[in-house]
Amino acid sequence: MGFTVAIVGRPNVGKSTLFNRLLEQRKAIVDDVSGVTRDRQYGVSDWNGKNFNVIDTGGFVHGSEDLFEKEIAKQVLIAVDEADCILFLVDATTGMTDLDDEMAKVLRKSTKPVFLVVNKVDNNDRMLEATEFYSLGFDRIYFIASASGSGTGELLDAVTELIPEEKSDETLAETELPKFAIIGQPNVGKSSLLNSLVGQERTIVSDIAGTTRDTIHTHYNLFQKEFILIDTAGIRRKARVHEDLEFYSVIRAIKAVDEADVCLLLLDAEKGITAQDLTIYSLAARKGKGLLILVNKWDLIKDKQTNTARDYENELKKRLAPFNDVPVIFISALEKTRIFKAMETAIEVFENRKKKVPTSKLNDVMLKAVAMHHAPVIRGHSLKIKFVTQLPTVVPSFAFFCNFPDDVKQPYKNYLENQLRKNFDFSGVPVRLFFRKK
Repeated sequence: MGFTVAIVGRPNVGKSTLFNRLLEQRKAIVDDVSGVTRDRQYGVSDWNGKNFNVIDTGGFVHGSEDLFEKEIAKQVLIAVDEADCILFLVDATTGMTDLDDEMAKVLRKSTKPVFLVVNKVDNNDRMLEATEFYSLGFDRIYFIASASGSGTGELLDAVTELIPEEKSDETLAETELPKFAIIGQPNVGKSSLLNSLVGQERTIVSDIAGTTRDTIHTHYNLFQKEFILIDTAGIRRKARVHEDLEFYSVIRAIKAVDEADVCLLLLDAEKGITAQDLTIYSLAARKGKGLLILVNKWDLIKDKQTNTARDYENELKKRLAPFNDVPVIFISALEKTRIFKAMETAIEVFENRKKKVPTSKLNDVMLKAVAMHHAPVIRGHSLKIKFVTQLPTVVPSFAFFCNFPDDVKQPYKNYLENQLRKNFDFSGVPVRLFFRKK
């Protein structure tokens, strides 16, 4: 389960700016108008070699005139509920407000660690003014300026200290059952697929988008195959339906991706793949999860030609580039067409992800591939790869020992990755390549 950090605070204290700083990218829309952050934002940050999820709860309270304590409290409670640690952001330029006080009251009751983060402290005068926040009564207090990044390092050091080292007990991982998460937009048929597999109505299914609320774990044991299915509430772009429910469902979807070994991305055959699907696909790939694409409601596609499925798959893979070595299966959850094939493939992807290639075989194949297609010359020297080995990580990772590790260009990395895939079948699994000095 990933460690989750939530950023809370009243509108306009700079939650999105801090969020972007932690993720080092401009993902949330930032503007000087209060309450501009529209979408719940989430992303993965890493610091000191530890990864954690970050949630920006901005845009939770609409209309800054009529801010109710109730709304604020709701936002805080959700964050407290879902996160492992909370960054409570306040603004040094405006000083302490009643709203900050209200939030502090709710947060003081929390058993989770709360960091009071005073933002926009970018000179000595502000530093002096900022000391009034000590009266809120939190012992972890940090002064930062998220626009310039000053002070965020110390804050991150303190946060990552709370994250337990991954229990890298490989044996434990071996005994655990494969976990598959069914992810996708609301109404693509996730619950129907689950019900068809389990053979009983586990979740309420209706035609209203977003009826599945919670992630549901179903232990599945059929045809000598055993695994755990995680059904997620739909991942959804705009939160039109009840704010907090939607917020939950997005966080849950990410949590499900975190928990899963393989993600089954369910698409609606008629609608195709949406931008949101691509976002969650690349999130799963970045987290090194196995992936498999199920095109549902294939039975509804009229006048299929012989090549319809093949063309559909090719189009799909174009959209999924660069990582598109994934199995695509056309199913109908209602008619139970090919749903068992889908599960068998998910198990194959799971096995591919655990695959360990013997070093001798790896060098045999990969050094031949290198000899067949030399890397471009680097500053008059040729790149020599001497030795390849697989690293003992959860995600298949390979170290290439060579003379100029920092100068290997992307096209050549892609060539090596394709050779690995061709020779050792890593279908559905993100593969990582590292270049090291001999």
